[in-house]
Amino acid sequence: MKDGPDISRVAALIGDPARANMLTALISGMALTASELAAEAGVTLQTASAHLSKLEAGGLITLRREGRHKYFRLASDEVAHVLEALMGLAAGTGALRTRPGPRDPEMRHARVCYNHLAGDMGTQMYDALLARGVLRQKGEALELTDAGRGFVTGFGIDLDGLPKSRAPLCRECLDWSERRSHLAGQLGRAMFSRMEALGWATRVKGTRVVRFSTDGAAAFAEAFGGGLRQG
Repeated sequence: MKDGPDISRVAALIGDPARANMLTALISGMALTASELAAEAGVTLQTASAHLSKLEAGGLITLRREGRHKYFRLASDEVAHVLEALMGLAAGTGALRTRPGPRDPEMRHARVCYNHLAGDMGTQMYDALLARGVLRQKGEALELTDAGRGFVTGFGIDLDGLPKSRAPLCRECLDWSERRSHLAGQLGRAMFSRMEALGWATRVKGTRVVRFSTDGAAAFAEAFGGGLRQG
C-alpha cells in the first residue's frame, strides 16, 4: 500500500448519488435537518440517516444539536471548495443533471456558494477586484493588497474583526457555471454578508439563488464594474 492521503475513501463518500445530493444542498452554507436532506436526496429518512452517519464519520459534515433538533452542515470551507470544483469538472465533461425551470438561469446569474457570492455576479466581482489591484495572485495563492485593505475597509468590512478561522482570508473558487473563479475564503464571505446587510441582495428561501434589488444591482455595478453582464 502506498503512503499518503487516501482519496478513494473521500471520493467514495461523495460519489454516492444520494450523498452527493445532500452535500450539494449543504453547499449553500445553511444547516439542514435529516428530513430536509432526505427530501433533497429522494430517499427515506432511515436511509438518509445512514448516509449522514457515513458523511459525519468521514469528516465531510458536522452535526449540531439545538434542543431536540439536529442540524447538519458542511464540516469546513475546504469541503465546500472541493465540491464546487467537482461541480465545475462535472459541468465541463457534460455530466449535468437536468432541472428545468426559471431558477436555472437565476442560479447561473447569482447564487450562494457556502456563504460567498458565485455565478456571473460572483465572477464579475472577482475580476473587478483583480483589475483594480484589490487582490493579486502570488504564485498559486491569492492575497489582499495594501490598497485592497483600504477598499475593503471603505466597503464597511472590519478585517481585524473577522472570526478566527482556519480558512484563508482570500481564496479563488472555480465557479461551476462560469468556469472561471469567484472569491471565497473569509473575505468572500464577508463581502457577501456586507451586501446582505446593505440590502443589496437576499437569498431565496430553500434555494441557493441570490436576488439583487434594483438599487442593489445598480450599487453592485458601480462598485464592481461598468454594468452587469447578463446571466
